[in-house]
Amino acid sequence: MRSFIDHARTFRERAEPEGIGLGRFAAGQDPSVLFVTCPDARVVPALITGAGPGEPFGLRTAGAVMPSYSDRPAGEAGTIEFAVRVLGVPDVVVCGHSRCATVGALAGGDGLPSAPALRAWLDLAAEAPGGSDPDLAGQRHVLAQLERLREHPAVADRLAAGDLRPHGWFDEVDTGVVRAHRPGDGVFPPL
Repeated sequence: MRSFIDHARTFRERAEPEGIGLGRFAAGQDPSVLFVTCPDARVVPALITGAGPGEPFGLRTAGAVMPSYSDRPAGEAGTIEFAVRVLGVPDVVVCGHSRCATVGALAGGDGLPSAPALRAWLDLAAEAPGGSDPDLAGQRHVLAQLERLREHPAVADRLAAGDLRPHGWFDEVDTGVVRAHRPGDGVFPPL
């Protein structure tokens, strides 16, 4: 925790020489993408994409699970609606990752008896990804969550208008390879 505190104390002094230009944020934000991913500490969207402050609008949920709009129109739905309707992001990325405990619990049917709130959250997932290959299960999970995201009214409206581009990504946390879903054949080749 000490290093976090030290960096927070010196952030302002470091930001200007690094060209971050914090003053521009006084007028608001104009992110270019809604980036939905798991809160796993190994998945850091800014490191993966090279994004700086103000570029991605983030939504992190356990396993990047997208509940149906009617299941729980709360924080997730509000974040999606704000990014898509108010901020007008042109792109949405749902990014899963390898070695995901959520996908492992879904695929393996782990009851998670010590984490009942997490178990209930996982029940909101679109489907349990099948198969013995954990990366393939993770990629299927990304596609299922992307489909759930498409059902949110704000997203559905923008997709119908043709001015929102959805993307499914898969981060291999142990190799650094990021894969993107290719809709034509359903595979996830490296970006």
